[in-house]
Amino acid sequence: MCSTRPGALGPVVNRWLLDAVADRAAELGAELVPAALGDLDLPFLDEEEHPSSGAYRHEHTRKWSAIADAADGFIAVTPEYNYGMPATLKNALDYLSAEWAWKPIGFVSYGHTSAGTRAVQHAKQVVTTLRMMPLGATVALRIGEAVEAGALRPDPARDAAAVGLLDELARVASALRPMREAARSDARPGPVAGSYARALTPDDAAEVTVLQRCCWVEEAIVNDTIDIPALHESVEEVRAWLGEWSTTGLWLDGRLLGIVRTRRVGDAWDIGRLAVAPDQRGRGLGRWLLRTAEAAAGPECRRFVLFTGAKSRRNIDFYEREGYARSSDEAPDGTVALAKERADLAG
Repeated sequence: MCSTRPGALGPVVNRWLLDAVADRAAELGAELVPAALGDLDLPFLDEEEHPSSGAYRHEHTRKWSAIADAADGFIAVTPEYNYGMPATLKNALDYLSAEWAWKPIGFVSYGHTSAGTRAVQHAKQVVTTLRMMPLGATVALRIGEAVEAGALRPDPARDAAAVGLLDELARVASALRPMREAARSDARPGPVAGSYARALTPDDAAEVTVLQRCCWVEEAIVNDTIDIPALHESVEEVRAWLGEWSTTGLWLDGRLLGIVRTRRVGDAWDIGRLAVAPDQRGRGLGRWLLRTAEAAAGPECRRFVLFTGAKSRRNIDFYEREGYARSSDEAPDGTVALAKERADLAG
């Protein structure tokens, strides 16, 4: 909500919007987070460093940054002031930089003659410079027609337009997700063009569950057993271990291509769940993930340990080429343990 003028119509429009789209948001699994610029109390831009630096000196900037950074998309509820957007919206946009990139923004405008549409056209010129994607769907309210006694008149068509705006916002946010993630500070280039790797979180549980089931079917066949945890774990169980292990995911165009998880056990670096989507094998992704996992080990870890199916000849051959040998570490039934000493700590 952009207006900060006392007695403004903004809170009424904002409340209507939240009510109009609440049911659809629940269906989409979208979390609606209301944010009022008036509550943030942002002064005119007072940061010494350029917003692109991300070096924020003031608490109000850090608070605004956290709100914007956490969002996948935005809807600006804005009035029109003198053929343009309010200074509060321009100022809020100018405060930040990377937090906006590759995110969609929709508009609900209100005004008199133009129903606020000139404010939207003004804002679109600014947000595209920030690498945001303005939506084609909009909702525009002409105050004289929409407002009665300080409240919005019921209007099913307007409600439907608001739902359409949310639908488009969700679709575009999903489509832009790979670009947002590739631009994240914790993302690093992957081994194939356009791919990137990042630390996985419990929020990635659904994608990890799908990948595991694709990858371990072959292991079940080769080892003549379906008693393989990766084949049976629920999304909630995957979510739980993603919160306990350090897990790297390799992505391309929004698709999870491979994973590997690690943790310290005594003086050993335990490497597990190394998986590459079946149609992506033969491109060096598994080797890249394995070496990425090894490189993450701290100096207190003297060796690497991993497990694979006892009959998984292809896996065993791969690990042996990477310097692993069968070890005496205790292994779950039907698996073998392989280990290698850390070459960088030799001597």
